Amino acid sequence: MKFPLFSSLYGRIFAIFWLTLLLVVFTLVLLPILDPRTQHTIPAPDLHRFQAAAQNIGLRLAEARGPAGQRLQQLTHDSRRKGFQLYFTSTEGEIIAPDGRNKALRNFITMADDPAKPRQRLYGRWMMAGPFQVDAQPAPVLMYVGRIWHRPPPFFIQILDKPLQLLLVTMLVSTPLLLWLAWAVTIPARRLQQAAERVATGQFEADPTLEAGPREFRQAGASFNQMVRAINQTISGQQRLLSDISHELRSPLTRLRMATALAKRKQGDSAELARIDTEAERLEKMISELLELSRMQSNGQGQREHTDAGSLWLEMLEDARFEAEQCQKQLDYGTLEAWPLCGNPGLLISALENVVRNAIKYGRETIQIRFQPGADHLEIWIDDDGEGVPDSELGDIFRPFYRVSTARDRSSGGTGLGLAITDSAIRQHNGTVSASRSPLGGLQIRLTLPLDTTPA
Repeated sequence: MKFPLFSSLYGRIFAIFWLTLLLVVFTLVLLPILDPRTQHTIPAPDLHRFQAAAQNIGLRLAEARGPAGQRLQQLTHDSRRKGFQLYFTSTEGEIIAPDGRNKALRNFITMADDPAKPRQRLYGRWMMAGPFQVDAQPAPVLMYVGRIWHRPPPFFIQILDKPLQLLLVTMLVSTPLLLWLAWAVTIPARRLQQAAERVATGQFEADPTLEAGPREFRQAGASFNQMVRAINQTISGQQRLLSDISHELRSPLTRLRMATALAKRKQGDSAELARIDTEAERLEKMISELLELSRMQSNGQGQREHTDAGSLWLEMLEDARFEAEQCQKQLDYGTLEAWPLCGNPGLLISALENVVRNAIKYGRETIQIRFQPGADHLEIWIDDDGEGVPDSELGDIFRPFYRVSTARDRSSGGTGLGLAITDSAIRQHNGTVSASRSPLGGLQIRLTLPLDTTPA
């Protein structure tokens, strides 16, 4: 059964506030009833005993001789030796016995002066009770009884009298309520945080558990899931559009290349036909790389595996070293160990391969690759001794279709998508990519990837 009051975060705070307020009110109402320092009715056993004592004293006074005041003084003196104290006043409140000033008695008789309704009240450790009517001659008198109170005060009275204990009890009472409130708030907040982190890594999946808990978090979770679905629809629409464009462009490109081949067969080779065939080939390559980038951005979270740097890149680096040697260049990748990684193997291989082949293409003689592991991440440095990139353009080379005018023009055969693919793949694995001027004189690319810290 669900209570509407607790479906809202504000409702839960409101409920805790009122529950605390009810506890305070209950304590304030209960305090006068249980506090012996306020006036109370006398328990029945004590009441009967005091009334019998008053009746007995009246009989003794009737049998005794001498002035009544003197006899009452003697009774108060005798009672003191028995561990309690008797007080006698006139019906008008004038103290008859014992002699001397008594603040507790004077305060008590101002509030308790009706023998038909005797009361009791605690003054420190001294309990006053009365009045009880004593029939004496020539006029009745009122008797009050004072005695040492040996019972400890109620537990909560002791707490209220000691601020530190009161603070401790308040914390003990309020802590479970506050912990419950914190739990009610942090559980859905943590779920929302985890969902946001998944989206930040490219996992655009709706989470039904976000739509549970307090009403405010349910609304936020529903909006978050709606946003994720909208992003998925946008990405899917973009992917379908690119696939359709690719299909529509490849058909005329195929016919164009077939027509070029037929023209070559009939007319022989010519510079014009060679240029047409080259541009068609470049256009087809560009479309393929663009589709690869699109698929990477939309499906980069699939097929993630626990792997290591050695088994992931060793074969690719050996092939790159052989390719560099064929171009009369030297490639050195230092030490490659089995540092743990988690991700899509195809994307991680493609990310490093694009940078390495770029360095081979534009380097003059030397390409250096260094691996530097840290506490929770792996850094990869790729340096070449080519012409490099102007400092003003270092931040732009990871943009799709961007070409540096000095080294990456159309005559180089590049499409401007290789580094964009690297940037997309690394960022989908929560890594970073940056470019700077290399100590060798060319371009330096720095890749950073998080190491896999999950237990095997």
